Amino acid sequence: MTVRAAGEGALLVETGSLEAAHRLDALLRADRPAGVEEIVPGPETVLVVAPGADRARLASRLASLLRTARETAAGPLGGPTVEIPVIYDGEDLAAVAELTGMTAGEVARRHAASDFVVGWLGFAPGFAYLIGLDPALHVPRLETPRTSVPPGSVAVAGPYSAVYPSASPGGWRLLGRTGARVWDVDADPPALLPPGTRVRFRP
Repeated sequence: MTVRAAGEGALLVETGSLEAAHRLDALLRADRPAGVEEIVPGPETVLVVAPGADRARLASRLASLLRTARETAAGPLGGPTVEIPVIYDGEDLAAVAELTGMTAGEVARRHAASDFVVGWLGFAPGFAYLIGLDPALHVPRLETPRTSVPPGSVAVAGPYSAVYPSASPGGWRLLGRTGARVWDVDADPPALLPPGTRVRFRP
């Protein structure tokens, strides 16, 4: 089963891959079915919130769109590219350099040279999980998370990078900072980095 009920007013589509999730998300936003209030893509799922919709009819439509998404998921996503300026002076830059056996300058260079794509949003509004980090920079989270990470902090943890959208606790390792606002409730859309967006960091 690829489309299943999620609570009383939503359906969860299991796409089988991140690429298919991105494709399905794009298809739904381009031609939103009647009654759909919210679309939430994940690593291999898309949650479709539609409390007032005919669930059987919507499930059939989603299954059809998923087939289309899977057929085209092998090609490039072709999302827009957002360039984010970074000052590489993060509190954990030296520690990441030590963990990876590099200089701080090499860590910054490799991070900025990585081709990122937004996989999904989670943890906090506007927090984009960026996929594509240079494998040489895969480092573990902090053993003890910080109680507050400043907004605009550029960080890495495991295979991911991210920009903290607001002040919050966090255990990712801080490489630098940016003045770019990745979450703005007054903007439309409020998230600068929706799923599928390509991201490049500019030192």
